[in-house]
Amino acid sequence: MANGSDVNEASQTKEVTSEAANGIEEATAASGREEDMGFKELYEQSLQTLQLGEVVEGKVVQINPDTIMVDVGWKTEGYIPAKELRDAEGNINIAVGDSVEVLVDRRDGDGNLVLSKDKAARLKIWDEVKEACENNTVMTGTIVERVKGGLSVDIGIPAFLPGSQVDIRPIRDLDQFVGQRLPFHVIKYDRKRNNVVLSRRAILEKQREEEKRATLENIEEGKIVEGTIKNITDYGIFIDLGGIDGLLHITDISWGRISRPADSFGKGQKLRVKVLSFDRDRERVALGLKQLTENPWETIQEKYPVNTTVMGRVVNLTDYGAFVELEPGVEGLVHISEMFWTREIRHPSKVLSPGQQVRVMILEVKTEEKRISLGLKQTMSNPWESLKEKYPVGTVIRGVVRNITNFGVFVGIEEGIDGLIHLSDISWTQKVKHPSDVFKKGQEVEAMVLNVDVENEKFSLGVKQIEKNPWGEFIAKYGAGAVVSGKVTNITDFGIFVEIEDGIEGLVHISELSQKRVKSASEIFAVGDEVTATIKSIDSKSRKIRLSVKDYETASEGPTAHQYLNNRENIGSSLGKALADARILDSEG
Repeated sequence: MANGSDVNEASQTKEVTSEAANGIEEATAASGREEDMGFKELYEQSLQTLQLGEVVEGKVVQINPDTIMVDVGWKTEGYIPAKELRDAEGNINIAVGDSVEVLVDRRDGDGNLVLSKDKAARLKIWDEVKEACENNTVMTGTIVERVKGGLSVDIGIPAFLPGSQVDIRPIRDLDQFVGQRLPFHVIKYDRKRNNVVLSRRAILEKQREEEKRATLENIEEGKIVEGTIKNITDYGIFIDLGGIDGLLHITDISWGRISRPADSFGKGQKLRVKVLSFDRDRERVALGLKQLTENPWETIQEKYPVNTTVMGRVVNLTDYGAFVELEPGVEGLVHISEMFWTREIRHPSKVLSPGQQVRVMILEVKTEEKRISLGLKQTMSNPWESLKEKYPVGTVIRGVVRNITNFGVFVGIEEGIDGLIHLSDISWTQKVKHPSDVFKKGQEVEAMVLNVDVENEKFSLGVKQIEKNPWGEFIAKYGAGAVVSGKVTNITDFGIFVEIEDGIEGLVHISELSQKRVKSASEIFAVGDEVTATIKSIDSKSRKIRLSVKDYETASEGPTAHQYLNNRENIGSSLGKALADARILDSEG
């Protein structure tokens, strides 16, 4: 221990005292004629003794490679091992005449007095440790390394700083403190075990309370303050204003869109913010960053009129589009459908990248919702306009089937532009249930341009329009009341279908099959039977023909009935004549 408890202080003290007494006797014998006053001083000096374990001030009198000779007073010299005074490079940074504080340690085997500067320093440190612990004063030390449970600190002697006492909040990375020189409180010590426990947290808590008191006195709504980012969450940023934390909500960070505050800010960053509200009782502070600048959305429509083109910077990409910053706090969305006229884009990243400068057109501005719709393709020439000029309605073109759906087939016409042959435009007469019954992917087809819709970007084609419309010829040839013949192609519960001409069928409803009541068409007809019927009606738009066998049969019986009616007319005439003659005879009589 530094107090010299391992040395026999009593015997050493007697030895030093005996030497002093012998020195006095020799001095008296040599100068017996000294005055009484001089003898008295010499005697008092002889009473001065050095005790082992005592810390004294000495003066360097000689510097040797292995020892430093030091005069500790009253013609008494001792030596300090040179290694105690060498620095990291091995140099001795002390000179003859310098004062040095040492501990009277022991005598070596030759009786020389051994001094220790290190032990003197440690002994002094223990006194400071005791005072710091008892009086709650501060000691300064350097953090040497990370150890189990905390950090090792050099305060002149090794000390331990528990991890829980490093800071006010839990610290995951303690290595960041290694090498720092910081103030500490001594919370306990054990000199016998060479154990000292420190705390930095207590100092920080005290500082924070002082800062908090000063902050609460000065803070007020509307005031601009500076703070340090303490924590970042998805909904906002917590800022240390000095002993008290304020919340900068995500909606008050920017006039524009902020998705993740951590993408733009970092812990420890300094920020100037405005106090939006302050609850003194609950010590809650709401802060704003965007309030330090003017709201750009108030004049947004004047700055960005619809249909104007502007430059912007891509700041974010999503599955449905790209966000483009027009100015700080103002962003617009280029929807994926507004990126190219013809090119099919699966993801915006195939076209744009963050940080890229792009020219876009203002499509729509919603001030209240703070939304701007942008277009990228509108800054390019519209191929659909030139397409309409290139392919007028009625033009016959050739293309390759790229895709087949339930409602039609898509035919590639130009790069990125497909035309649709709808199911209804495949054939005039054939009943097509699915386009795949007629077309195959990759097949080359010939079709007629039916319509080019520039606004909706639709290109309509037809295959049947290349051929003559048999329905037109049929309508011109036949009309209502005409008698036609054909074969039964299908029998249903509600009637029979009769093919009148190639690909043109008519329906004979069950009620029109016969003058007699018929329960089932199969009672009278079979598929393949030849049928003669009268056309009741023709719907050219829906391509439906209604036929009637009953009307034909009635019409076939027409002459017999006509003859009957003529006979009745003749009989009536003769009878009338006879009656008239009779009346004449009566009158004459």
